[in-house]
Amino acid sequence: MTSPLECPRLLADIGATNARFALAGADGQPYADRVLAVADYPDIVAAVNAYLQGMEPRPTQAALAVAMPIIGDQVKMTNNERWSFSIEATRRTLGLEKLILLNDFTALALALPRLKQSELHQVGGGSAVAKATIGLIGPGTGLGVSGLVWTGDHWVPLMTEGGHVTLSPVTEQEWKIACVLQQRFGHVSTERLLSGPGLVNLYQALAELEGRTPEDLQPPVITERALAGSCSLCHQTVEIFCAMLGTAAGNLAVTLGALGGVYIGGGIVPQLGDFFSHSMFRERFEAKGRFKSYLAAIPTYVITADNPALRGVSAAFDN
Repeated sequence: MTSPLECPRLLADIGATNARFALAGADGQPYADRVLAVADYPDIVAAVNAYLQGMEPRPTQAALAVAMPIIGDQVKMTNNERWSFSIEATRRTLGLEKLILLNDFTALALALPRLKQSELHQVGGGSAVAKATIGLIGPGTGLGVSGLVWTGDHWVPLMTEGGHVTLSPVTEQEWKIACVLQQRFGHVSTERLLSGPGLVNLYQALAELEGRTPEDLQPPVITERALAGSCSLCHQTVEIFCAMLGTAAGNLAVTLGALGGVYIGGGIVPQLGDFFSHSMFRERFEAKGRFKSYLAAIPTYVITADNPALRGVSAAFDN
């Protein structure tokens, strides 16, 4: 019988839109990565089998990161209700000896110590304090929030649902936007604005406040028009998005005491490039009154690595 060390381990980072699969050998480094569209498969088992088709030997161990809190055996993803499954039943069906489930942003947090400087873009601040607590926030299909705490011999990831805290408007315009969204949703979480769908919510709220009829735009189109300068409303949308992300990231920094830095993940911010670097993000990150100097010293980094969470998924075997 082939031992687990001789078999590759299966890794996956599963979001609402895409499922990223890879294998990991004895060194833990992901390889043979492939992205599958979640909508193309009825369930997680079908997607795993599609990725592993023709591979020998099949993995006997797997770790999957999913966009939801992991509580008990039943998995029901927050932004992907189609893929609901039992962890134990899935393990048996796939013939696995071991199946680890972890939150997607917990996985990304575990990856942070494994990132190279070339895979990060620093936006303001000083130098990170070694072994100090690290913060992580990232707008994508939802808003992920996590962090890392050093125990003395290893890092422990924080499993949070911080994207669902109540939004913190700062300017009069942001309060008006929050009021528009409150009428629509009741509770206005930070994720309602700082995410892909949040960009659409923000764009539509701004249009309503300005008495304009919004177009039916998807998040990538909003950001493309903002970067191109071809739509003033889209440009304003992304500017406010960056500013409010600065407020949220600053809140996270003071909450965790994140002297080790705050990292920005997710699929949206890395696409903004210089627009983000020159936005109000950093000014708002530091705008905490008496704690301005405290925050001014904390570096913020945009994660530019490809599929970094898979490295954290691999690290989960040793955590």
